Amino acid sequence: PGRRVGGEQPCFIIAEIGQNHQGDLDIAKRMIRMAKECGADCAKFQKSELEYKFNKKALERPYTSKHSWGKTYGEHKRHLEFSHDQYRELKKYAEEIGIFFTASGMDEMAVEFLHELDVPFFKVGSGDTNNFPYLEKTAKKGRPMVISSGMQSMSTMQQVYKIVKPINPNFCFLQCTSAYPLQPEDVNLRVISAYQSAFPDIPIGYSGHETGIAISVAAVAMGAKVVERHVTLDKTWKGSDHQASLEPNELVELVKAIRTVEKAMGSPIKQLLPCEMACNEKLGKSVVAKVAIPEGAILTLDMLTVKVGEPKGFPPESIFDLVGQKVKRNIEEDETITEQAVENHVKKVKC
Repeated sequence: PGRRVGGEQPCFIIAEIGQNHQGDLDIAKRMIRMAKECGADCAKFQKSELEYKFNKKALERPYTSKHSWGKTYGEHKRHLEFSHDQYRELKKYAEEIGIFFTASGMDEMAVEFLHELDVPFFKVGSGDTNNFPYLEKTAKKGRPMVISSGMQSMSTMQQVYKIVKPINPNFCFLQCTSAYPLQPEDVNLRVISAYQSAFPDIPIGYSGHETGIAISVAAVAMGAKVVERHVTLDKTWKGSDHQASLEPNELVELVKAIRTVEKAMGSPIKQLLPCEMACNEKLGKSVVAKVAIPEGAILTLDMLTVKVGEPKGFPPESIFDLVGQKVKRNIEEDETITEQAVENHVKKVKC
């Protein structure tokens, strides 16, 4: 709401905070402000209702990683999960500083809460893209949807399209590979083009987990209309996502580079531009007499050559049109061939 996505609109840039806030509300607010100050359009989190996302055994599984916030996976996830009231506080804060706020609903109950929270759009994480009942229920809420495609196949994405499109036409797909950090050879940016061909009536974007910004910028050059990147305040912090995230200086550079590329995409019409006129006046070549040409002579190709001439005369592309034309006066060797020297010459108008 209030921002169109796709077509000729600027790329919508999502700063994925996810759970890089370390379970700390103040850090979360700092990250929202950072996203805003760096020029992102949206600050995004991940919301789970843990008993609906995981079964009991998954929550009770021992979690001994260096990134763990608890002895079990359930304790770890509970440490990182904000309450409903905390989410309301974060959304209010984002609205106050003027940035879109949303979250991936990581299960159906989380989607219910985010709908109640009145987020501007739903993000469907790759792990739920092939969860068809979830997709149907989410689409029926009527909010725009951004759907990542990590771990999926083209046939699955075609099924997703067939499920969502009749219910809710306002959605897009993001090319995504679910590896952290992602190696360049596994990015497969050409899938963006494949999606554009297969689903021409929806915007296509890119969700990246690689290091650096070059690949995400390339995605925009290929037509990505949404770019999502994980962000952090410090890559050395505890947590498996930080390494594949952008620090503030990188996010600033990404936004700047995307906006520069969008300007550079420009027009598909190839023509002499006003900014090229100075160079054309200085270095643009003209047809010049290779030999002295007497009045009344019929021009042949061996009488003509191309040089930077003073004054300007016929442009090089006219040289074949001049062959067979009659000259009205003597033309000296090395003299520019001008319209005044050629009989009945009709200048071709460029389209």
